[in-house]
Amino acid sequence: MRILIKPRPLFGSVTPPPSKSMAHRTLICAALADGSSVISNLHFSDDVKATLKSLKCIGASWRRIDSKIIEVTGTAGRGADGTQLFECGESGSTLRFFIPIALALYGHGRFTGMGRLMKRPQGPYLDLFMEKGINFSYAKETLEVSGKLTPGEYLMRGDVSSQFFSGLLFALPLLSGDSALAASTRLESLPYVDMTRGAQMKAGVEIEGGNGSYAIRGGQSYAPFSASVEADWSQAAFWMMANVLGCGIRIRGMDDASMQGDRAHGLAIAETLADKELKNVEIDISDCPDLLPPAAAAAAVRGEGMVTSFRNAARLRMKESDRLSTVTSVINALGGCAVEERDGITICGLDSLNGGVEISCCGDHRIAMMAAVAATRCNKRIVLDGAECVKKSYPSFWTEYKRLGGYVEELEDE
Repeated sequence: MRILIKPRPLFGSVTPPPSKSMAHRTLICAALADGSSVISNLHFSDDVKATLKSLKCIGASWRRIDSKIIEVTGTAGRGADGTQLFECGESGSTLRFFIPIALALYGHGRFTGMGRLMKRPQGPYLDLFMEKGINFSYAKETLEVSGKLTPGEYLMRGDVSSQFFSGLLFALPLLSGDSALAASTRLESLPYVDMTRGAQMKAGVEIEGGNGSYAIRGGQSYAPFSASVEADWSQAAFWMMANVLGCGIRIRGMDDASMQGDRAHGLAIAETLADKELKNVEIDISDCPDLLPPAAAAAAVRGEGMVTSFRNAARLRMKESDRLSTVTSVINALGGCAVEERDGITICGLDSLNGGVEISCCGDHRIAMMAAVAATRCNKRIVLDGAECVKKSYPSFWTEYKRLGGYVEELEDE
């Protein structure tokens, strides 16, 4: 889908969609339970649909109660034998969460995905499982794992993705004996692991420890529960950064006590970028990598001569696109001044961006939304090619953008 965006400030109220990160975790806990759980305020983004499809591979089922409420009936892994193909779409969370679950329940599993998913690194699992006698094999676009997950000690790198830790935390309580899981490096994106533990607590599963070192009691069972998925702070960040650029958006429906790490980090980054007294800013993005695209849009138009450096962001090269490269190229194409570095980006701010160009979204939802935020401070209209990619996490984004006063026109394909 190609869309034309005319530069306009945005005004009004918006409620961001439910957190897909929390939705993944809540749905998996419900599927691992023995009985029915009710999940409300669920948004059917493409990533969430991938997890819903994968629930059936572990013997669970679900039905809609209304447009945002579903009932998940879990069987504690019964009713499946692990031979079904886990179709993970483009969802890294779905793939990395279900790999150890399949090994714990069945001793094997087959997985496939779309886009760049099957090329994204699985190194921490590969290294760890090799020690445990678990085999990985790739055939075309399919990953197959075989070997029973066993209780014991698990030491794993923490600087690739916290998703590997969450996947093991889901699976290890299902084993007959106790286990220990620890990070051999600093565990980045730690709040996402805390979100996993929070979802498990609702299902009656307890994980002891913290800060990258966990003790997991074996023989635990997930219990049915009811939960509402809270709004997504990583999506709210796009509207927060639009406000830094002069828009007037009231963000509603957010949980100020949320465990989402992007809440505190997003608010702090927005405050920093809005401070005109801070000419040179360095931001550590290691615990909040999803915030780089919206923050980069705000940094690009902070003002003439205001420099923002984003550090510890190398993991962003392994997302739906190489985000260090795509963020840099989009900012520069719009007329900004961004320099890609090995593990970050430095952006020299301007008063406005030229615009007047057509940009590829590179199949990356956060790049599309970043460009839309930046467009509010362009001098000329822009065209985005592949704008439908927002369906991965925020299907209603363009509807909300127009409702806030943005001009969006869908163009015919050339």
